[in-house]
Amino acid sequence: MKYQDYYQILGVSRDADEAEIKKSYRKLARQYHPDVNSEASAEEKFKQVNEAYEVLKDAEKRQAYDRFGTDWKHGHEFSGAGRGGAYSGGGGGFSGGDFSDFFESIFGGGFQQQTGGRTRQARTAPNGEDHQLKLNISLEEAYHGGTKTIQFSQKNPSSSGHSAVEMKKLKVNLPKGVAQGQKIRLSKQGHPAPGGGQPGDLYLEMDILPHPYFKLDGNDVIFRLPITPWEAAQGTTLQVPTLSGKVDLKIKPGMQSGQKMRLKGKGMPGPTGGDQLVEIMIQTPPVQNEEDEKFYRQMKKQFDFNPRSF
Repeated sequence: MKYQDYYQILGVSRDADEAEIKKSYRKLARQYHPDVNSEASAEEKFKQVNEAYEVLKDAEKRQAYDRFGTDWKHGHEFSGAGRGGAYSGGGGGFSGGDFSDFFESIFGGGFQQQTGGRTRQARTAPNGEDHQLKLNISLEEAYHGGTKTIQFSQKNPSSSGHSAVEMKKLKVNLPKGVAQGQKIRLSKQGHPAPGGGQPGDLYLEMDILPHPYFKLDGNDVIFRLPITPWEAAQGTTLQVPTLSGKVDLKIKPGMQSGQKMRLKGKGMPGPTGGDQLVEIMIQTPPVQNEEDEKFYRQMKKQFDFNPRSF
């Protein structure tokens, strides 16, 4: 077996104390670790540094090495630094605790640990960032649900540590009856993670756009129904729009502006579904000619009516 000078590998003198040996090892392990050094010779140097440290950090092994040199293990071939190898789980190698904790401290987690030429992930790589967006949807889309295609910019981290902004297109399934401000979580659709970790999540906050005819009040839908004075006075049946289609609504005689009628179950769907409230709005015809004006004068004489009786 070829003799290796462990003191020379670690760059310390033969009378170096434990603190000097540990300090030099930490510096060299970080310098040659395959996760931070892509040179072809880095992996071999990294193994040599670990092999040297495994011996020199242990007083008993160091004493045997100083005395016997290459034959410090009395004829047993040294394959990988210490009993069971520098990366094995047996004996005095870097098993679990000290090895993992050390590399977590200098690399911040997510390092790789080598075992017998193979590589296994010792810590889970950090996840990507979550992404939050406001999604503008129509009241009809909120009511019916369905598929909607969205496009948004996303950070894509590169191996150099910088982030490139890319456009991403995604099909989103909107549940039926989503509410204003409700958030939908799309797992692993957020920003990608550096180092092969799991992508973050995408959170979509629903923003229901104003509607020309309907207004939301919680789960209820309010609709203002304009009617004529004679319809209000005599009563009638009218077709009223709802989010699920038109329905017939019976107007009782004597309805007043501001009165509300309830259409049960015609509001937003869901576990606590709402109703549609129809607010009566009496519209007075405008005076466009002399005959119209004469008619209103006649009405004034015909009805002894003062709405300001208070």
